[in-house]
Amino acid sequence: MIQDSEWLKVESIDLDAQGVAHKTDGKVVFIEGALPGEEVQVTTGRKKNSWEQGTMTAMRHESSQRVTPGCPHFGLHAGACGGCKMQHLHAGAQVAVKQRVVEDNLWHLGKVKPETLLRPIEGPTWGYRYRARFSVRYVPKKAQVLIGFHERKSRYVADMQVCKVVPQRVSDLLMPLRDLIASMDERDRLPQIELAMGDSVIALVLRNLNPLPDADKARMRDFAAKHGVQWWLQPKGPDTVHLLDEGGAQLAYSLPEFGVVMPFKPTDFTQVNPHINAVLVGRALRLLDVQKDERVIDWFCGLGNFTLPLATKAREVLGIEGSETLVQRSRENARANGLADKTSFEARNLFEMTPALLAADGVADKWLVDPPRDGAFALAKAVADIAQDPSLAPDWQPPKRIVYVSCNPSTLARDAGLLVNVAGYRCTAASAVNMFPHTSHVESIAVFELASGK
Repeated sequence: MIQDSEWLKVESIDLDAQGVAHKTDGKVVFIEGALPGEEVQVTTGRKKNSWEQGTMTAMRHESSQRVTPGCPHFGLHAGACGGCKMQHLHAGAQVAVKQRVVEDNLWHLGKVKPETLLRPIEGPTWGYRYRARFSVRYVPKKAQVLIGFHERKSRYVADMQVCKVVPQRVSDLLMPLRDLIASMDERDRLPQIELAMGDSVIALVLRNLNPLPDADKARMRDFAAKHGVQWWLQPKGPDTVHLLDEGGAQLAYSLPEFGVVMPFKPTDFTQVNPHINAVLVGRALRLLDVQKDERVIDWFCGLGNFTLPLATKAREVLGIEGSETLVQRSRENARANGLADKTSFEARNLFEMTPALLAADGVADKWLVDPPRDGAFALAKAVADIAQDPSLAPDWQPPKRIVYVSCNPSTLARDAGLLVNVAGYRCTAASAVNMFPHTSHVESIAVFELASGK
């Protein structure tokens, strides 16, 4: 570590929440803890030919956007929790940074400029996280159990006594959970507790490397009765998850705007932030503007988070997902919501799409695309290939509108480049979605309209 006496003017902030400045010799410096507009001194930890990375050690001009972090475990010090990176930046400024990231990625990576920038989707900044994976470590030397996220830039578990991004009633469980695990016979073979909350159920999934003795199960039952939680066990992979005791309330979340209730298992993928998810689904459907006589395809449909709301508006919705298990669960959810007659589901490897496979799914008026971080490149490329050579699918017509929900702005930009610059679409609107306040994670939504004459 080298202390640098030069004062640096911070120009911007990157997605790792590092301030970005330039030294007098032009070298870029990434500065942990610094915000745009501040003048700081830095202790340098890493040096390369064209950049350096360090930590702020002194400041003589503070940003108006700097705020006091809401969590006592946030910081740059040793042992600080690594779960959030942006708590020192005003929540509104965080959203502005993420909106700019979406714009910059679309332009620099995809050469796409949205015709309209929509207002970012944002909501509660604390207590929003209904899903979390807490590491568990029994420390024999201290006869102590730690439960929480990993420390900043470390594999050690942070000594967390509270967590401000989960609901208060979950944060209040952290210390009782420590006591519970410490009391269990298998305490050194319990590496993880996963949180999954529904509308009325707090589910905790305990990863147990060994079968639990009856005494440990009894302790868990006592804890559940006292704190109002539902215990699940996961002895191996996610498909082995099962209730400690059958019965009790069903884990589910609702989308009241559409009269839909979505049952799920605690290891299923559902959005971390249910408040934002409800707003996101509503905006996506309004942007898609589905009419009652239209056919829609929901690509990467998951459990039906968009498929079922779409089915309340459209004539027919086809949901496509890569897993037969997920497809079966989607069918069950459609039946449970009385939408089986308006939905159908298929399992397919969506990372190996071709024009022929695209044509086999038939013509749809509109698409909803909600891929994982890898994006929907094969899907976008199949559309682009047909646009360039219609003989690949002579009877197929492209959807007139696509709403693309993304959890990775770089893959959105890549796919947008194909749709706009090759397949004949316009990007009519886009915005950031602040699904994970105080973190560097950026989600977004974009609308693509087929250009006239295409």
